[in-house]
Amino acid sequence: MSEPVIIKPYLRLSGLEPLVVRPETNFINIGERTNVTGSKKFARLIRENKYEEALSVARQQVENGAQVLDINMDDALLDGVHAMTTFINLVQSEPDIAKIPIMIDSSKFEIIEAGLKCVQGKCIVNSISMKEGEEKFIQQAIICQSYGAAVIVMAFDETGQADTKERKINICHRAYKILTEQVGFDPQDIIFDPNIFAIATGLEEHNNYGVDFIEATREIKRLMPLTGVSGGVSNLSFSFRGNEPVREAMHSVFLLYAIKAGMNMGIVNAGQLVVYDEIEPALRNLCEDVILNRNNENNEATEKLIAFAETVKAKGKTEVKDEGWRKESVEERLKHSLINGITDYIDTDTEEARLKYPKPLDVIEGPLMDGMGVVGDLFGAGKMFLPQVVKSARVMKKSVAWLTPFIEEEKKNNPLAANGNAPKILLATVKGDVHDIGKNIVGVVLGCNGYDIIDMGVMVPTDKILDTAEKEKADIIGLSGLITPSLDEMVNVAHEMKRRGMDKPLLIGGATTSRMHTAVKIAPQYDNGVVHVLDASRSVTVAGSLLSSDQKGEFLNKTRTEYKKLKEDFENKKPVKQYLPFAEAQANKTAIDWDNYTPPVPTFTGTKIFEDYSLAELRDYIDWKPFFISWELHGNFPAILTDEKVGVEATKLYNDANKLLDTIINEKWLTAQGVIGFWQANSDGKDTIVINNDGEEIHLESLRQQIKKAPGQPNLSLTDFIAPLTTGKQDQIGAFSVTIKGIEPHLERFIKDHDDYNKIMLQSLCDRFAEAFAECLHERVRKEFWSYVKDEHLSNEDLIKEKYQGIRPAPGYPACPDHTEKYKLFELLGGEAATGIHLTESLAMYPAASVCGWYFSHPQSQYFGVGKIQQDQFEDYLQRKEMSRNDMERWLRPVME
Repeated sequence: MSEPVIIKPYLRLSGLEPLVVRPETNFINIGERTNVTGSKKFARLIRENKYEEALSVARQQVENGAQVLDINMDDALLDGVHAMTTFINLVQSEPDIAKIPIMIDSSKFEIIEAGLKCVQGKCIVNSISMKEGEEKFIQQAIICQSYGAAVIVMAFDETGQADTKERKINICHRAYKILTEQVGFDPQDIIFDPNIFAIATGLEEHNNYGVDFIEATREIKRLMPLTGVSGGVSNLSFSFRGNEPVREAMHSVFLLYAIKAGMNMGIVNAGQLVVYDEIEPALRNLCEDVILNRNNENNEATEKLIAFAETVKAKGKTEVKDEGWRKESVEERLKHSLINGITDYIDTDTEEARLKYPKPLDVIEGPLMDGMGVVGDLFGAGKMFLPQVVKSARVMKKSVAWLTPFIEEEKKNNPLAANGNAPKILLATVKGDVHDIGKNIVGVVLGCNGYDIIDMGVMVPTDKILDTAEKEKADIIGLSGLITPSLDEMVNVAHEMKRRGMDKPLLIGGATTSRMHTAVKIAPQYDNGVVHVLDASRSVTVAGSLLSSDQKGEFLNKTRTEYKKLKEDFENKKPVKQYLPFAEAQANKTAIDWDNYTPPVPTFTGTKIFEDYSLAELRDYIDWKPFFISWELHGNFPAILTDEKVGVEATKLYNDANKLLDTIINEKWLTAQGVIGFWQANSDGKDTIVINNDGEEIHLESLRQQIKKAPGQPNLSLTDFIAPLTTGKQDQIGAFSVTIKGIEPHLERFIKDHDDYNKIMLQSLCDRFAEAFAECLHERVRKEFWSYVKDEHLSNEDLIKEKYQGIRPAPGYPACPDHTEKYKLFELLGGEAATGIHLTESLAMYPAASVCGWYFSHPQSQYFGVGKIQQDQFEDYLQRKEMSRNDMERWLRPVME
């Protein structure tokens, strides 16, 4: 008898021809240019429906030596399922291309599945991961296995992408056990991508990314020898985009070491790999230093490679800086750095000052505080603006960080030394609220003026705020909030301060707060000083008055007198507004000719998720005016850039913002996730919208304007814009939510680097991205998904001025002020899993850069404010809601007369 054939456990792939990955195969080149995110030419051809011409890109990849062809159709302007199906079907009909295996590459599993239905032979799926938990990971793995595909598993779990060697190994090993023990995958059909990240970025925490990948690969191959290891090689050199000679050299050097460690395939441009031995020796050595993170103390190797790269690019002469101020005394140099926000020399100058002064604390109390005093004076006089002040704070923090170890050492030797006497101000965003940009700015401004800031962050419960204030012996407590429920929480904090017998002043600030609300609702709850602070620029004056033994008494007495009068005026004012009985208000609804109107029908019913929307596309939709307002620079955009008073600083801020935007987009710091949906809907003829959600009725409850209007003017309610059931017309309603995720690690890095300027800048830009995403999707809804104005042509300025047809009102805002309707919106959209947004107990959204709302399409739909309602409407509304009277009163308190 003949010996049985032993089939060795190798990865076996195929197009028209087989590809067996044996140990001696060395390295599989995966062609990367048939990827709409990696090739501008390929993306253009696909967008223009020139699929036949796009085949030439695939053919070129095969001719250049690609052994597997990566196909990716992830583009916000493409129907990815259609594009993947069309292109793969064409590829299969071209034998010279179809001979090699296909890698179906997408972040959207519906596109992957579309590709699996078309591809012949045995392909690779790129990729699946545990980022949405084990259940979804297993479900997707089973589908891939049922089509006979091998899978690339990203080193990505529920907490994010693996960036360290240990995380890469642990996630891969966990995924391996699930795939082999629960799903039944053959080990050789599993390929791990342990994440290749950009190095030589200038950030020290990125310097070891190359080493981490190489070492993780080595350990993965030891633990799971039959598996493969792959990666997107071009990610490594992202910092040198535009400089192809340096990028090609980095790729070749990296692959030499990664392949030795066990990496056996990678996504590379097969036609642009330089031979290792042919790399210029100086460049090769610099690449090795950076990739292996050697000779790289204080980013030395990185700086050398950057300098070399500049010579390769033959860049023009750089602007010569005026460094004359460097000849001044150390005190003047420190002051200059503080006023101009220059961090380049701060460590050197601080150390020189430390050696000059008797104690390190003297440097803080002397030249640094003198410099910040000048900053404070200029800011107070309107000669410096908030962005500059925040930059000054960055310089101050870096200098203090340099001195801190020396101060701590002095404390050890002499416990009585370095006894800081700076007044302490505790700041917190109250429970249920996640917004903190304004609070951060106040903290920076106060910190610049010598105060010790205790920032407790967001969603802080009352007891934690007050316990910390007592423990830290805070001199002032400051509360911040953006959403209306935060107002009630501030009342609760004031009440609890009185119950505890506290005596520290309480500052109130935030977008929804006001002097009137503070006087009427908060101040009566606490007797020892409640002050509303309008903005960051006023906080210094208020804090100074409260902490001055000479001014405190007079300041508080004046404030109490002012607030008492405001409260009395509020309570004693004669009603100047007249209200209709609720039944009359309902009868006076918007007049719409439903008989001659046909409601438009969306292109789909249910939801559509956008998992990683292009930030580059959203950038074009940014409304810059609120961005400048968040920095306390007021004016219309772009006129503010040339404003006589603030134009220079507004332009600097705008340029810095765009520079950071470039980095955010190019390095993919953030992820834009959104979801839209459409459902059949009709109104009940009054104030309820009845939605048909797959046979289940969901009732959206609306409030109606009750103020008496001029003749012919309706009392508006959102239900007016949905066809009543009695018309026999089937109408539709839409909803959306968008969020910007991924800010946390970058905020932590800026905090660690004492960089408040970029921290606040990043938060502000995240908010702008969220609003831009809402604007962008609404435009696509009008033109594409609901398509009731296919030929709309509006500029970004027109969009900002809301010149479009239809509206997108948000729960908790003037047209629908009841936040609890947000529960129904999120239920319809698929909950937190689909929206990526968590609702706090006060119905704030987290991440903070999130927006949600309803879509109405009727031409007469308009934005409006409900205003105050009367008791008869409240009673009617209460009957329609499944909620206790106390809870309903809490949510509707802002609109109750």
